[in-house]
Amino acid sequence: MTDAQHPRVLLVHNRYRTVGGEERSVDLQAAAFEHAGVPHALLERRSADAGRARAAAAMLRGADEPGRVAAAVRDLGADVVHAHNTLPLVGPRGLKAARDAGAKVVLHLHNVRLFCATGFGERDGGPCTRCRGRNTLPGLRLNCRDSVPEAAVYAAALSAHQPTVLDAVDRFVTPSAAAAGLVVERGLPADRVESLGHYLPAEAFADGSRAGSGQYLLVASRLSPEKGIGDAIAAADAVGAPLKIVGDGPDAERLGARAAAARVDVELLGRVEPARVRELLAGAAAVLMPSRYHEFSPYSALEAMAQGVPVVATAMGGLPDLLGPGRCVPMGDMDAFAARLASLWADPRTRQMEGTELLERARARHSEGPYMDALLDLYARL
Repeated sequence: MTDAQHPRVLLVHNRYRTVGGEERSVDLQAAAFEHAGVPHALLERRSADAGRARAAAAMLRGADEPGRVAAAVRDLGADVVHAHNTLPLVGPRGLKAARDAGAKVVLHLHNVRLFCATGFGERDGGPCTRCRGRNTLPGLRLNCRDSVPEAAVYAAALSAHQPTVLDAVDRFVTPSAAAAGLVVERGLPADRVESLGHYLPAEAFADGSRAGSGQYLLVASRLSPEKGIGDAIAAADAVGAPLKIVGDGPDAERLGARAAAARVDVELLGRVEPARVRELLAGAAAVLMPSRYHEFSPYSALEAMAQGVPVVATAMGGLPDLLGPGRCVPMGDMDAFAARLASLWADPRTRQMEGTELLERARARHSEGPYMDALLDLYARL
């Protein structure tokens, strides 16, 4: 397909104050466009550039300068606007501005932030679906933002502007079929929701698994309660395996105390560069993901697969489909989690074999070529 046959795509993203998986998704999508010769541009807003008062005002108004989106559509002559996070600065009115400027609009959902004040869909150590459709009052009543003014802003804004989102968006995209089901359950129209798995670039895939010689367990995650990292520490302690934890977040202090009390060596390494994560994966026997909420499709699991490292995970959200049958245990069943981990830690041959299988699965399902084919097919159907 020549450049002239490709649609012109405007990528839109409101960067979070803390860089995470969505930024990775946007960067990889732009790289795939470049390789495929798809004409594109990136309109990026940054939450870090807005104070809390300006962010709150943008949430309540539905955007901060939505005309910037329309201008970017016209400058590129965009056929498609592919938006990722839009809150708070792009907002629903930014999506409407794109539609009014003549572009088809795709909204890529990496969480349930259309309905949920935190975006995680988690409460009290488990999944929460209290907020759905335009009923966002539970998030205010429970003060899910740990700030009554913020919770009030989110409850009001998410409810008030949801009709604008539904009118403006031609297709909602999630990174897993399970995630698609979750957003439909909360109120999105099923005929406008479909899944498109993440991809990793060729250099992210190892030549083969080294898990059989792994010397420690690894967690790479935001340090927050819904990730269940305390359970990972307990499981490592139960099987007598050293654990390295990469990431930062609000739970860091509590997890540091848990690590200090463990009988095994538990290192909290903080945030590290992606190259260092890959080095750590090369020496790992397994990656632990005892999530307590519905993960849409985490890069940490996919990156472990691409390096041939077994993943011990709870059966939450997109993890079972990502990892394949038999590799996830029920959320909260820490006996089952520890038992699966113990079987891998005690048997280098088994984890080498499982790592090889996961590497092959990732290469077949999550390489750049299949991702780009599916994405261009989506645009063509618009």
